[in-house]
Amino acid sequence: MVKKIMEVLCGNNKKKQNHKVGESKKVKGRVVLMKKNVLDFNDFKASFIDRIHEFLGKGVSMQLISSVRPDPANKLQGKLGKVAHLEKWITSITPLTAGETEFTITFDWDESMGVPGAFVVRNHHHSQFYLKTVTLEDVPGHGPVHFVCNSWVYPAHRYKYNRVFFSNKPYLPCQTPELLRKYREEELANLRGNGSASGMLKEWDRVYDYAYYNDLGSPDKGEEHARPVLGGSKEYPYPRRGKTGRKPTKKDPNSEKRLPLLSLDIYVPRDERFGYLKFSDFLAYALKSLVQLLLPELTSLCDKTINEFDTFQDVLKLYEGGIKLPNGHTISKIRERIPWEMFKELARNDGERFLKFPMPDVIKDNKSAWRTDEEFGREMLAGVNPVMIRRLKEFPPTSNLDPKAYGNQNSTIREEHIEKNLNGLTVDQAIKCNRLFILDHHDSLMPYLMRINSTTTKTYATRTLLFLQDNGTLKPLVIELSLPHPQGEHHGAVSKVFTPAEEGVEGSVWQLAKAYAAVNDSGYHQLISHWLNTHAVIEPFVIATNRQLSVLHPIHKLLHPHFRDTMNINALARQILINAGGVLERTVFPARFAMELSAVVYKNWVFTEQALPNELLKRGVAVPDSRSRHGLRLLIEDYPYAVDGLEIWSAIENWVSEYCSFYYPTDDMVQDDSELQSWWMEIRNVGHGDKKDEPWWPEMETRAELINACTIIIWVASALHAAVNFGQYPYAGYLPNRPTVSRRFMPEPGTPEYDELEKNPDLAFLKTITAQFQTLLGVSLIEILSRHSTDEIYLGQRDTPEWTSDAEAIAAFEKFGNKLQEIENRIIEMNNDKKWKNRVGPVKVPYTLLYPNTSDYSRQGGLTGKGIPNSVSI
Repeated sequence: MVKKIMEVLCGNNKKKQNHKVGESKKVKGRVVLMKKNVLDFNDFKASFIDRIHEFLGKGVSMQLISSVRPDPANKLQGKLGKVAHLEKWITSITPLTAGETEFTITFDWDESMGVPGAFVVRNHHHSQFYLKTVTLEDVPGHGPVHFVCNSWVYPAHRYKYNRVFFSNKPYLPCQTPELLRKYREEELANLRGNGSASGMLKEWDRVYDYAYYNDLGSPDKGEEHARPVLGGSKEYPYPRRGKTGRKPTKKDPNSEKRLPLLSLDIYVPRDERFGYLKFSDFLAYALKSLVQLLLPELTSLCDKTINEFDTFQDVLKLYEGGIKLPNGHTISKIRERIPWEMFKELARNDGERFLKFPMPDVIKDNKSAWRTDEEFGREMLAGVNPVMIRRLKEFPPTSNLDPKAYGNQNSTIREEHIEKNLNGLTVDQAIKCNRLFILDHHDSLMPYLMRINSTTTKTYATRTLLFLQDNGTLKPLVIELSLPHPQGEHHGAVSKVFTPAEEGVEGSVWQLAKAYAAVNDSGYHQLISHWLNTHAVIEPFVIATNRQLSVLHPIHKLLHPHFRDTMNINALARQILINAGGVLERTVFPARFAMELSAVVYKNWVFTEQALPNELLKRGVAVPDSRSRHGLRLLIEDYPYAVDGLEIWSAIENWVSEYCSFYYPTDDMVQDDSELQSWWMEIRNVGHGDKKDEPWWPEMETRAELINACTIIIWVASALHAAVNFGQYPYAGYLPNRPTVSRRFMPEPGTPEYDELEKNPDLAFLKTITAQFQTLLGVSLIEILSRHSTDEIYLGQRDTPEWTSDAEAIAAFEKFGNKLQEIENRIIEMNNDKKWKNRVGPVKVPYTLLYPNTSDYSRQGGLTGKGIPNSVSI
């Protein structure tokens, strides 16, 4: 049976065909491209020089490639048609603003050459252009043929090979028409570079290759600027990043030289760079934030306490006031007349104030609801880091740290600390009833705490226990703050336990205890939940897909939208955010140890556990249940992230299953797919090479393994990233709610700090958490990271309707989009249902971080707090 299927799929392409020379026909084509631009403007100098080249006969040429008629000079390749040129380049008016331009082209095409399967393009101009699509309007005996290109084409002298683009018909390697196979293989070889790219890669190089994270430090500047190489060692394992080919530093040959700090010209393959709309948005957001950062900082020079907020009212001044731009019709008319995306963003018409930070959602309705215990617990289920809370299975909580190195690290929390708040239950009963939960940052931070506290940071490793109440909300029971023993880590932990209080100095101490727990959670969120578990782990998949899966491959077509802009945003992060002395080190408590801490946590990363159902089961917040939706039952029924996440996961899984089943009717076809097997082998052995020997890697021998792997990749790149990224400003834009740093320890009775806590608790709180400049820097950063760009493409959307010619795949994708829109409606209904207290909470912020936004084609962008982009793109 399998043999017959393989013959049907692969055998037909091997039959010899007799070709008679037919008459030549004119085939009209439409070419959509974008000329070289500088941000929102067309590059007029480049455009002028290109016109001169055109006048001298050096234009843009194309040749169609036959998929049935061999080239007489090379029987293994399809014959090239006659050369055709883009028409009317000189007479086409170049608009002021960057954008698409459509040209016509006419091909002479012999009917006996069949349907063109590809074309060669040669750019003889001075400048590059972005080739979006080519459409042949009426190929004899076939009708329209679409080529979706989406690629920058540089002048021909920049390449040692022809630029070839294929039609939108997907093929497995064995299904590829024989005369296109060499073109397919050569294109992959070009993208791999195959060792030909030595030295620093240039913008026109299209090479995808791997490197360690060896470009975060600048050892030539001195020891304090050096950082360990992440990746390639047992001590610091890490996913690989994209190669740039820069020279090594003088002091450390294993480290790569860095570009000047503000240079945004770090190498990524040109097609992985931001589009002009995204780049303009990015710079506009950065410009706004820079101005917003500097104004209060300049004002504070006249303050009584430099670099401090004296009252919560001082913090609120960051958001109140400013220049309120007119709303509605007037500003809409103004924006319509502004052609440049960058300036449009500076003149928003959604009520945001110019020169002030937008009001974060967490304090819009009520300025103090964030301080309640209910909101503190709710944000573990519906906030910006809802992926940490676990069910408590043993009491007291224990540590997994090696006692030989760290002594006794088990918890000092006892029954008497919590039993009075268990609604009449004993601790054992609460555990058996699945009512006790823990937010545990103890083991991940303790090994680094002595070094972290040697900096200006003064913080603890925390454990927070919570009780699931009858109304579905979580009640904090106790917070444990731990430090390494002063005589050495091997002596164990020194811990203090704090229980809830509302009034007096005890209430102020409890608020501080919650702040220390929030500091732990903020740092872990930014470094692990966000950076490591989405940005960093996805990049090797981006690289391997481009190196090993042809654009003709159905799995390339499935995954490619979920890799958009990821290499670019990660490269920018290495340049200005996660580098030595970068914004992350300045705003998050682990400071200079931040990235190496993330490498230590990566030791526990397991690919298969990134599947949402597996991840929920691992944390014990769900149990297997064949009678429940999705095959598991949530132990916290009102868990917005998990409830919405399982719906999204299921929709992705069904779409991927339908798509993969169409191309792989049998498991044998998965095993026999040479490109697919090379792709998976490279991900395991190179991209995530430090974990290549782990037993949990799927073998990629069955269709089920392929479906699960692709579902995980899409889930991580889209929904998981959306859940941990776009809530940053709504919740953490007001730093007292999610402080990122603590600067002093809990005050002890009898000290001046304790007296201050009694007399002026707000001032003591503000002196403990993030300082003013760090706050401004941190808020500026997360405002940029939390904004959707105006060219956002959401889950269930594609950048072009002609992404494939297979009707079955298009129908399955349409079904996927409809399902996501159903989920949108369900989320709105649940948010409006007062039964679900955790969906809105005391702060009155509805949970919309996993609202797909598939139905939105407005391209508005901004701080919407909703929408699942296809990829990790910010």
